[in-house]
Amino acid sequence: MEESTNAPHELPQFSTGLDFMQLDADNFWPVAASGALTGSTDHSFSPFLAAAGLPAGTASGVSPDASSPSMTWRPDEFMLSQDYQAYREELRSLIFNTAQSAAPTREGSPAADEVNLTDELHLGDLQSRRESAKILSVGKRVLYLRNYVDQVAPWLDMFDGDRVFGMQISSLAQTSPPLLYAILALSARQMECKEKRRNSFDSLELYQEAIKLLAPLLTDRDVKLIPICVILCCLEMMSASAQDWRRHLEGCAALFSTFGVHGFSGGMLQAVFWCYTRMDVCGALISDGTQSTLLHPSKWLPAGTETHEARAIFRASQNPDMHANYAVWLCAKACELIADRTRYVELGEQNGCTGEAFSNRWVVLWDELQSWLSSRPKEFHPVKTVDTKPFPHILYVHWAAISSNQLHHTACILMLSSMPKPLKLTMNLGTTGSTLWHAKRICGITLANPHQGCINNAIQPLWLAGRLLSHRSEHDIVVKLIWNIEATTGWGSCWRIPDLESAWGYKVKKYGMLRQ
Repeated sequence: MEESTNAPHELPQFSTGLDFMQLDADNFWPVAASGALTGSTDHSFSPFLAAAGLPAGTASGVSPDASSPSMTWRPDEFMLSQDYQAYREELRSLIFNTAQSAAPTREGSPAADEVNLTDELHLGDLQSRRESAKILSVGKRVLYLRNYVDQVAPWLDMFDGDRVFGMQISSLAQTSPPLLYAILALSARQMECKEKRRNSFDSLELYQEAIKLLAPLLTDRDVKLIPICVILCCLEMMSASAQDWRRHLEGCAALFSTFGVHGFSGGMLQAVFWCYTRMDVCGALISDGTQSTLLHPSKWLPAGTETHEARAIFRASQNPDMHANYAVWLCAKACELIADRTRYVELGEQNGCTGEAFSNRWVVLWDELQSWLSSRPKEFHPVKTVDTKPFPHILYVHWAAISSNQLHHTACILMLSSMPKPLKLTMNLGTTGSTLWHAKRICGITLANPHQGCINNAIQPLWLAGRLLSHRSEHDIVVKLIWNIEATTGWGSCWRIPDLESAWGYKVKKYGMLRQ
C-alpha cells in the first residue's frame, strides 16, 4: 500500500552545512520557527546497519575503539558530578513541592488554559528577546540550538506531525530563558554523549541555569514549566541507569496529575504528555513485568472516561498521530496487566487480578491489540515488506508508523508470554500467536528504518525480542543494532547487551573479539 507523498512525517530534505553556517543568534529564531530546519538525521542508509558496515566496516563515522559505546552501564563525569546530583535533587524537590501544593493558580482546564504560542511571542518584550540573544551569544550555544532543532527535536516529535518540540517550543524559548536553557542543555548533553566528550561540562552548566530560572515558574504553578521539566527529564534519562529510570520520571508524572494534563488535553501540553508517556512505557518495560507505568493508564484519558471507552476516543480523533499514541497506551495496558498479575501471584497483593479476572482482561486487551492492527490508517502500513533472513525487511515512510508498529509487536510478546494456560487450549491465534514471529518483526523494523527517534525507542523492544532468538547469527545482528543505536544517537543502550548475554548463556563477540 502506498502512502501519501504529503504525509506529515515524510523524510525531510536535508539542510546543508552551508545553510547552518549562515545562521546566527539574531536570525536563527525566524528560521527555526518557519520549519526550515527539519529533522535532517541521516536517512541515507537502509537497512539501518548498512552504515555500520555489517559485517565489515564500522558505524557511520564511529569506530569501535576507546570512544565507542560501553557494553555495560557506567556513570560518566556528568552523572558523577556532585553539582549535577545536587541540582537534580533540587529540581526533584521543587517539582514535588509544586505537585503537592494547591491546584494550579490559573482557572480552567488545560485545554482552555493552553499556552497560545502566538500570544506569547507578541507579549514577549524586547528585553526578553535580548536576554535570549545574550544567552545564545556565549560559547557554542548557537551550535547547540541548531543541533536541538536538527537532531534532538525529531526524537521528541516522533509521534507529532505538528512538531511541537521542533517548532513551537523552539519559538517559545525566544521569550522564555528557562525553556531556552533546557533545550540547550539537552542538546549539549546529546552531543557530549554521542561524541564521548571528556571534561565537557556545557550541558551541566546549562542544566543548572535552567533549574535556577525554573523556580519562579514552579512557585507560580505556570503550565509552561511542564515542557521544561519533560525536556530536563529527557536529559537525565540519556545516561541514567536502569534502576534510576523511574526516579527521573516521577516528578513529571506528579506534575501531569496535579495540572490535570492528559493525552487529549490539546495543543502543546498534549504533545509534551505523549512524549513523556513513551519514556514511562520504556521504564515499565525495563521492570520486566514487575511494575506498570508511573502514570496510571487511566490518567492518560480525559477525566471520567472509562477504560472500555478508550478505543472509541482514540479512533474519534481521525489523526494518524493519535493512532500511534494509541499503540503506546495499549503497550502500557499490557505492562499494567502483567504487573497486576505478578504482584497478585508473587507478592500476594489483593488487587483483584485473580485467575478468572486475569483471563478476562487478557482476552479484552488482546482483541484491542488486534483491532489496532486491523484499523491502522494507510500511513501506518509498510510501503515495502521483503521476507529476508533472518529478519524481514519492513519499511515505513511515516515516522510514527515505525515505533507504533514496533510497540504493537512488543505488547503482543508481553501478552503471549503471560497467556493464561486455559486460553492456550481454546484460542487459535495463528501466526500472531507466535512470540518469535513478533520478535523477528521488531528486529526487521529497526533494521529497515533508521529514524533516530525510532531507534532510540527500539532499545527495550529489541531486548525483549532478542531474548527469544536462538541462533548466534541473530544474536550478532541484535547486538550490533543495540551498539549502533548508542553510537549513532548518544542514547545509552549498550547496558542491555549483558542482559541478553545472560539470557543466551554466553558472551557475544564484538567485531571479531570475544567480549571480556
